Amino acid sequence: MNEPNPPRPLRLGFPVKVIGKPGLKSNDSRRWQNEPHLKCSLQHVDQILDYLHRIGIDMYRLSSDLAPYATHPDMPQFHDMVAQSDAELAAFGRKARQYDIRLSFHPSQYVLLNSPDPKLTTKSIWDFSSQAEMLDRMGMGDDAVLVTHVGGVYGDREASRARWIRGWEQCPDHVKRRLVLENDDIRFSAADVLWIQERTGVRLVFDYQHFWCLNPERLELRPTLERFLATWTEGVRPKIHFSSPRTEMREVKRAISAKDRDRAKAGGKENKRELTKAPVKASSRVKTVLVPPIWTGHADFTNPFEFATFMRMAEGLEFDVMMEGKAKDVSLLKLRPDLLRFAPDVAERFGIFPSEADRLVQQEKALEKGVAAEDEPDVDEGSERPLPAEAAE
Repeated sequence: MNEPNPPRPLRLGFPVKVIGKPGLKSNDSRRWQNEPHLKCSLQHVDQILDYLHRIGIDMYRLSSDLAPYATHPDMPQFHDMVAQSDAELAAFGRKARQYDIRLSFHPSQYVLLNSPDPKLTTKSIWDFSSQAEMLDRMGMGDDAVLVTHVGGVYGDREASRARWIRGWEQCPDHVKRRLVLENDDIRFSAADVLWIQERTGVRLVFDYQHFWCLNPERLELRPTLERFLATWTEGVRPKIHFSSPRTEMREVKRAISAKDRDRAKAGGKENKRELTKAPVKASSRVKTVLVPPIWTGHADFTNPFEFATFMRMAEGLEFDVMMEGKAKDVSLLKLRPDLLRFAPDVAERFGIFPSEADRLVQQEKALEKGVAAEDEPDVDEGSERPLPAEAAE
């Protein structure tokens, strides 16, 4: 009798922007006047697939701007680009499956199902529909998902949770098939999304850092993780999000007040309540103030000891991990050899074995040469871009 095949190793992935190899773009970022198109975006991310395959990363979050302006209400000239790109989407999906790379989307924080404004809910469902259609045309399985949050509180938590359910009920079936709900760090806890899941059946994505930032119900880690994983259908591996919090001082630019300037002119001491990066000069207009970290912020890299501790706590559970370190692919190039050094038992769960040590260490050493930084902001999940003020209330 043939023995069953062992389960596929767990995956590690990262979101959107590649910083370890210069020149790789995650989407066609041209302005609308230059007629950007999904077909051009797919040419960019096709190169990213090749890069991921070469360095051995097998999960990737696509940019929420992959189809530029495809749902812009005032630009109908872009509305058909997903259908126009059917052949290109199918070819891209074939390559992703050939490389065994798991794909997902995470629409922006402005795509909300619980807005009190029905027009915004309708527009958000359109956004979800467009991205779900792209995954459908790629031929991706049910593990290719759209991650979303509950949204804003709008002054009434219970009403906002209930309104999310009404938004879910309006979603077409091809959206419900792919939409998954994540606990967040300042508004809706793991208990909140479990409450919604019990009433909708929506699958849940567990976010480790968010769990520690917002858990007023004091849920236990392992039982909560198990409940999240159990919402996924049999045969479809769940995914979770993991990141370490930023610990370094933050640099905040502040305007120099008249009092600061007068004090500097008089040769007086600086404000004792502020720690500045450099002395304030009388001629300066801006000062850089050093302030403590905000624990909801994502670190550039993953703390390997923290991650290994979590994975050992989750022994026996199967899930892929989207690593949300802000150093993106570079954070994984650092984490994998770290796991071999400090937690080989955890590394093995991800298919990382000592026989690969030399190759992974060489990739890690290459990072010491530096990577190219880009000026454009990272606007996908993890960018710390807030919701509109009225949503946070």
